[in-house]
Amino acid sequence: MHKWYVVQVVPTHEKKVKKTLEEQRNLKGMTDLIETILMPTENVSEVKNGQQKIVEKRLWPGYLLVKMELTDDSWQYVKQTAGVLEFLGGEKATALSEKEVEEILKELENKKEKVIQKHKFAIGDHVKIIEGVFVNFIGTVTDIFYDKGRLSVLVSIFGRDTRVDDLEFNQVEEIPEGIEA
Repeated sequence: MHKWYVVQVVPTHEKKVKKTLEEQRNLKGMTDLIETILMPTENVSEVKNGQQKIVEKRLWPGYLLVKMELTDDSWQYVKQTAGVLEFLGGEKATALSEKEVEEILKELENKKEKVIQKHKFAIGDHVKIIEGVFVNFIGTVTDIFYDKGRLSVLVSIFGRDTRVDDLEFNQVEEIPEGIEA
């Protein structure tokens, strides 16, 4: 019976390992034993050089999910694939429970439909400007333009509130709550 297993792979090699496992499956006679290889990802919106891009981000760097029938041959096939480190559970690979699999697949389906913002700013957040003319000034976010990757911040200069417009997301960093602006 096919069950889901977690396979640890060399970080940043997830796509390469997945592709190798899928392509070699036929040649090695593993099509009946290995059903699905899954690399959990989500779509993240980020702005670089003023251009909004949606990039695929790995949810679990260094891990793949493999739905397979665990036999000595299938275990060896996966284990000996370049880039594979080990099965979760070590020598005795541990299958995920049906409940765990349901939750993971449901979460992945939800993430497939959405685009997550890389920078999560909200109006009223306290931020520190870390680049540009107003470096080291602390202020409050007044406007956010996710499509342009920019925001406006209200800072105090010589006791007067001054609005700094057109700051890029990477020019500010969020100040944790509890630290006064």
